[in-house]
Amino acid sequence: MRPSQNAKDIKEFNRFFNQPIEYQDSFFLPSVNNPNNNQSFYADRGQQTQVSALKPDQHCYVESSTGNSSELVSDSPPIDAFFADGTPMMHQGSDSCRSDMHHSPDETHHSSGNSSCFTSDVTDLKHKLREIETAMLGPDSESLESYNTTPVAAANQISSESDKLVGVMEMMPRGDLKEVLIACAKAIAENNLITAEWLMSELRTVVSVCGSPMQRLGAYMLEGLVARLASSGSSIYKALRCKEPTSVELFSYMHLLYEICPYFKFGYLSANGAIVDAMKSENSIHIIDFQVAQGSQWITLIHALAARPGGPPRIRITGIDDSTSAYARGGGIEIVGRRLSSVAASCNVPFEFHPVAASCSDVEIKHLNVRPGEPLAVNFALVLHHMPDESVGTQNHRDRLLRMVKSLSPKIVTLVEQESNTNTVQFFPRFLETLNYYLSVFESIDVALPRDHKERINVEQHCLAREIVNILACEGAERVERHELLERWRLRFSMAGFEPYPLSSSVNATIKTLLENYYQSYTLDERNGVLYLGWMNRDLVASCAWK
Repeated sequence: MRPSQNAKDIKEFNRFFNQPIEYQDSFFLPSVNNPNNNQSFYADRGQQTQVSALKPDQHCYVESSTGNSSELVSDSPPIDAFFADGTPMMHQGSDSCRSDMHHSPDETHHSSGNSSCFTSDVTDLKHKLREIETAMLGPDSESLESYNTTPVAAANQISSESDKLVGVMEMMPRGDLKEVLIACAKAIAENNLITAEWLMSELRTVVSVCGSPMQRLGAYMLEGLVARLASSGSSIYKALRCKEPTSVELFSYMHLLYEICPYFKFGYLSANGAIVDAMKSENSIHIIDFQVAQGSQWITLIHALAARPGGPPRIRITGIDDSTSAYARGGGIEIVGRRLSSVAASCNVPFEFHPVAASCSDVEIKHLNVRPGEPLAVNFALVLHHMPDESVGTQNHRDRLLRMVKSLSPKIVTLVEQESNTNTVQFFPRFLETLNYYLSVFESIDVALPRDHKERINVEQHCLAREIVNILACEGAERVERHELLERWRLRFSMAGFEPYPLSSSVNATIKTLLENYYQSYTLDERNGVLYLGWMNRDLVASCAWK
């Protein structure tokens, strides 16, 4: 490149990265480095790829035009459309779903994708990098190896980033989808955008919503990584909520997840068992549920108390929930009250329901309708991790709620939470934690439902993908999925003045017996008064009680 062109070329280099996407030429790397637009898009590799921008309320994977690239081989097709209309779409003629319909459950553990899916020719990689340089700096630029005549800032950046990219591709274990995802996240954490964008273009050729557990999880984690680069995580999180199926369908997906993932079900059962044990001599019970959702947890409790020797107690439930659950219910919290009242009437159990339509962050004592002398139980089931704490802002609602509940002198407080650490950790360790946690979840689903099972795809898309995108793509107050390990919850409860309440040994034994009806890799372990339910060697849900 001629020295007299330096100023002009630097200007052109900056223009390429900062102009709106619709004015850029089609290019084989996705231009996701635009924090001012809530856009998210992918580019697939081939002779010619069209990169299209999306409006803030749209999000999908971009289909590449037909190319003759021969260095990528995959037994799973790329995704054409993802979350665009609520249904994952695959290339027509694909055999990806059909090819592994008859998989063995043992093959799902620690799956890592295909063995021949990533670029193996480093020389070809350097050639592609040369194409990038030409597109950004013009046809007169010199090669990457002799960049001393290019504009200094631009040339140094390209040379450094391309060297890193070549090194990553040389050292990366070929065919290990998990390792490639990790390398991509590390590149993003280090702001190594060329490497990250290259790896994303490689990854989208092998992820599949109906492939192995790692391929399916990879599709949703890749979505989160792209959203993070595009600074559109919040928009996508909200868009996924808006593009939910009908309320009846969504309820069926949530129910199916509850049935095929016993750690969620048994977490609720252990909480109910602790409440029954604490209230065994009471004639009336007031239960405050800080996220009543569908109210399904209390159906089994009503049946259990109806069979209590000496007759059932009078049950009063205060159900708290904000508008986010209204869609799945098909209406307000009053629907839950009518449903539970019907169940109680069929069991001859005196019952009363008090709805509180509010976010937990806004709940105060005046909303809870507590009556003096009434035995009180409080339930925190998979809700406290949504509350912002001191790391988000000045309002520490996690600890405030616990102190407020303690002031009510409850007989028992139950806690059910996912055993994961994503609250205050930085992006890269948070990515690793999310990857390992949800891989166990996806593996457990894999043994319960066939890979071509439509409802399985819907369960993962509508019940799990949104959480994953939020954890990876959002920061600050917009990141609402903020899990903590049980040890951290133990510290919070202790600081609020609570003491551990021992779980019933008979209830734990019953849960262990029920768990035998599921796949053998599910685990149940009681340690230090806490019940841990998980998959293989990974704890997924922790359940405990306090007084």
